[in-house]
Amino acid sequence: MNMKKVQQGFTLIELMIVVAIIGILASIAIPAYQDYITKAKFQDIVSSAAAIETAVSMCLQENAGDEASCNTAALIGITTMAASKEMTSAGWVLSSAASGGVTLTGIGKPSVDDKTYINTGISAAGSSQMTWTQSGSCLDAPALCKQ
Repeated sequence: MNMKKVQQGFTLIELMIVVAIIGILASIAIPAYQDYITKAKFQDIVSSAAAIETAVSMCLQENAGDEASCNTAALIGITTMAASKEMTSAGWVLSSAASGGVTLTGIGKPSVDDKTYINTGISAAGSSQMTWTQSGSCLDAPALCKQ
């Protein structure tokens, strides 16, 4: 009677290979996941700017494109420019752009790598149409805001 012994379980080398594969996958996935989390947090800043941008656009429409009439919170009819929880305590800053137009600036907290979000709105001469252009360090790699 010849009986073969049936192998049970895994060998040590098989277990070490599985652990190595999991380690390699984790070393790739964790940094990518952290970038994803930071991008998601920064989108809170971008979305909180939308209401202010809409108010500026409406102000320009009501004032025949006169940017000087729409470059402060009081002029656009906003009593408080609600900042995102991911922004520094300075909150949003609305000012006249150097090249004409209106600039909305926000600075992120360390949780979003202290990146800045600058959105400059310019209207064509005598027009109430507004074109917004994003800039700031949020466009640097990894890009936290999209242009």
